[in-house]
Amino acid sequence: MERVLVVDDEEGIRAFIQEVLEDLGLRVVQAEDGKRAADLLAQESYHLLITDLKMPKMGGMELLRLAKREQPEMEVMVLTAHATVDTAIEAMKMGAFDYLEKPLSSPDALRLVVDRALERRRLRQERQRRTDQDEKAMSLVARDPGMQTLMTQIAKVAPTDASVLINGESGTGKELVARRIHLESRRADGPFVAVNCAALTEQLLESELFGHEKGAFTGAVAAKKGRFELADSGTLFLDEVAELRPDLQAKLLRVLEERRFERVGGVRTIDVDIRLVAATNRDLAARMDQGLFRVDLYHRLAVFPLSLPPLSARPADLMPLAEHLLARIGRQLGKRKLSLSAEVEVLLKAHSWPGNVRELHNVLERAAILVDGTEIGPENLGLAPAKSSALPTTGGTLKEIERQAISQALAEVGGHRKHAAEKLGIGLRTLYEKIKEYKL
Repeated sequence: MERVLVVDDEEGIRAFIQEVLEDLGLRVVQAEDGKRAADLLAQESYHLLITDLKMPKMGGMELLRLAKREQPEMEVMVLTAHATVDTAIEAMKMGAFDYLEKPLSSPDALRLVVDRALERRRLRQERQRRTDQDEKAMSLVARDPGMQTLMTQIAKVAPTDASVLINGESGTGKELVARRIHLESRRADGPFVAVNCAALTEQLLESELFGHEKGAFTGAVAAKKGRFELADSGTLFLDEVAELRPDLQAKLLRVLEERRFERVGGVRTIDVDIRLVAATNRDLAARMDQGLFRVDLYHRLAVFPLSLPPLSARPADLMPLAEHLLARIGRQLGKRKLSLSAEVEVLLKAHSWPGNVRELHNVLERAAILVDGTEIGPENLGLAPAKSSALPTTGGTLKEIERQAISQALAEVGGHRKHAAEKLGIGLRTLYEKIKEYKL
């Protein structure tokens, strides 16, 4: 829930703004003066600050300067009387998004400017997220021979429009490889749109991929573009593609063959120009043998298959990758001189890394948070013993062994189902089905 801090010495104005914004689903916190607002900003982050300019104890301009220094990502709007409009314009030059004149004219005017302010913040964050992802993709560590071979393959296929299927264990960085392909393609200036097929319910996934028309189903109050439309002229990345149900596999096959589709509940045919990159951690050959995945779709997806090796098969990459990740984590935490002790290097090399690069990142981030100085030692790592990641090998039927493995994986990750699915190497939807089947 997005948080808004409202600062004004008039209780009636604060109450009016709070009532309007809470109707928008926002959480609103009030402060009666700039000093109280400064204390609240020191305790919690906010998405938007709405402040009067003339207040006791600390004025709005001083509060604006403090807010931009302490929470630069937060948007700021100022409230002003007619006589202080010039001051409000000065506030905008200092970084305020907009101003509203008092008395506030209507709830609609307030809603409109708040919507615009929060949308600008969302867009800025999304641009930053994509920039960060692009930088990560372009700086893939590849000193190990296996990864160097993969990078050579990426360089060859990226300039084409061939569909690519990336196979690799959970946590190996399949989305980064897909993004690297996009950035090295002729579509680099177009959108990169990712969707995790295992993270959405079957009912939502079709609408998410292909969009829907108004009234197509209960709750469809307006038409919505799907990921295929959003990826037009760019790259669509389908992660966990093995989790697609049969009817969606057929629809996806048609889109790949014809480059056209209809939204859910629609009759108008929509043409798209996309490059498709898919990924899976499942054995698609086995799923095809079981009739769970279409053979014709596989051949459409796997025009150019890529295999992403697990971290345990990339020994030459482990320490360069750890140092690269630690540097980025340090920048994010404001700890720019972090290093790893010699003892830590030994422990990292001895670990089997069942969670791959994602596990390495999590271990290093936790250590970076815990360490008091700049050198991370063994006491900061918190690595689980290697045996904890092994699946049970006790006797019993296959179903008993499977149930025990799922139960153990859930216990090891504190019941976090997504992490358990990654540990087990299965899709999230499959895990949900197994939990229901075994009544876990």
